[in-house]
Amino acid sequence: MDRVYCPYFDPEYENLSLRINPPRVSIDNTTCRDCTLVKVDSVNKPGILLEVVQVLTDLDLTISKAYIISDGGWFMDVFHVADQQGNKVTDTKTIEYIEKALGPKGHTLAKDGVKSWPGSKRVGVHSIGDHTAIELVGKDRPGLLSEISAILTNLHINVLAAEVWTHNMRVACVLYINDDTTCRAVEDPIRLSSIEEQLKNILRGPDDDGKTARTNFSIGWTHMDRRLHQMMFADRDYEVKSEVLDYDAPSFRPIITVDRCKDKGYSVVNVRCKDRSKLLFDIVCTLTDMQYVVFHASVSSEGPYALQEYYIRHMDGCMLDTEGEKERVVKCLEAAIRRRVCEGLSLELCARDKVGLLSEVTRILRENGLSVTRADVNTVGEKAKNVFYVRDASGNPVDTNTIEGLCKEIGHTMMLNVKKDPSSSKAPESKKWAKTSFFFGGLLEKFLA
Repeated sequence: MDRVYCPYFDPEYENLSLRINPPRVSIDNTTCRDCTLVKVDSVNKPGILLEVVQVLTDLDLTISKAYIISDGGWFMDVFHVADQQGNKVTDTKTIEYIEKALGPKGHTLAKDGVKSWPGSKRVGVHSIGDHTAIELVGKDRPGLLSEISAILTNLHINVLAAEVWTHNMRVACVLYINDDTTCRAVEDPIRLSSIEEQLKNILRGPDDDGKTARTNFSIGWTHMDRRLHQMMFADRDYEVKSEVLDYDAPSFRPIITVDRCKDKGYSVVNVRCKDRSKLLFDIVCTLTDMQYVVFHASVSSEGPYALQEYYIRHMDGCMLDTEGEKERVVKCLEAAIRRRVCEGLSLELCARDKVGLLSEVTRILRENGLSVTRADVNTVGEKAKNVFYVRDASGNPVDTNTIEGLCKEIGHTMMLNVKKDPSSSKAPESKKWAKTSFFFGGLLEKFLA
């Protein structure tokens, strides 16, 4: 028998260029008066732009400007960033983390493909213990989150963290759970099957529209925001007719165009919309998941609006040649922008963590006629910090009487902050939020004056 020889490929060859030319990261606090410049030079590789934007976004840094070049096998980015208070980034730990995460040793910070910030409650992942992740997709309706959390409580499941997005009458949710007695991940196949079946029944609801409700279990870390984008994209939420909400007014609709740059062989995507946190991440994430490569980009903010321009090609090197491709990109980017837009009020609740807390809180919201459009549930030590973006069950703004009733219902067990989202069409053009606080059942003195 003739011998067959196969060529040998060194497994380290793939990383050779990175080892010869390691990434360089520069943090510049002297050039600009009111922001920090983060400069990244590296050998180009698939997904590197999303990786950089993800690191900066997960640190809750605001990106006001960005210049991106990744032609010719080399990647060069400059980001103008500031903290949540609009100040330069001067915290030593934050600067060191950026340099490590984006520098030559960045791969050593990764765990299952997700980088975690050791001094933070959450950067991309939740700093919690042993858990099982549940992913849910289905048709949205008022009270759905309350029903889901009640089912989990009845099954002796504790929710450690969760994030919920709704868009175009669809809902996507990622929950980190464990057993409420052992505090360990739920791994028993029979028990998981029971949880899955009951959750699917809840997601289907009495008037299922034919779209399949889906559940998925995994053990390990996931980047919640990116996963939620992927789930809603796979659910084709961009194809559903938009709800009639205040932000559908012309001044709040994203303006997205796709043109051709024939001389250079690029398609040019221009986006103009209301500026907000994590906007750049949402757009870059969507382009990446749609298999487009960003070769050049510029990002800037003008007052309350963001202007972003991307020179892209498909991964196979082709431009967007058909009107159908262009229309799909416009729809998907608009959906990505809207998924985080929440009109009306956000309720920030802080309480001592306990089993069934999420079920209790969402039941109170439902009984007060409130519908959750987005939610962010976190556990930090012994405290639960939850944020719920709400409207009334009919989709209208919440009135003061409802908030007063909610405050009385919560009683002396939780701290409650009520904030009005400035993106609301009825809010003034300002980045400040009107704010009302309740502490341990305190009386309502002022409501969003």
